Amino acid sequence: MRSRYSAFALGNDRYLLQSWHPETRPETLTLDADVRWRRLEILEAPATDAAATDGTVRFVATQQQGHQWHQLTELSRFTRLAQHWLYRDGVAEMCRLDPGRNTPCPCGSGRKFKHCCG
Repeated sequence: MRSRYSAFALGNDRYLLQSWHPETRPETLTLDADVRWRRLEILEAPATDAAATDGTVRFVATQQQGHQWHQLTELSRFTRLAQHWLYRDGVAEMCRLDPGRNTPCPCGSGRKFKHCCG
C-alpha cells in the first residue's frame, strides 16, 4: 500500500499499473498532475500468514489540489500472485476538508495550517 501511495505522490503511473491485479487493471491510467498527495495514514492492515493469498488495507490519504483539500478513505483488497501483492479493488469515500488558519495542518506536520501549507 505504501509503495502505491508513493507512486501516486510521484506520478508514477507505470508502477501503479504494474502493481494492479490483471483482472481489474485498467488499460490506461491518467493521473492529475495538479493533485499533491500530502499524507498517508494506515488505519488497519490485518496480519496475514505466509500462505495467504488475499489481504486488505484500510487507509486515509490526504491530498491538495490548488487551495482545496480532500481526504480519501479506502478499504483496499490485495491478492498475492507470484510472491507480489497486487491491488485488486477497493471501496473508497472522498470528503472535502476545510482547514482553518489556526487548525493543525492536514499534511500531518503538527504545525498550524497558516504556518505550513496554508
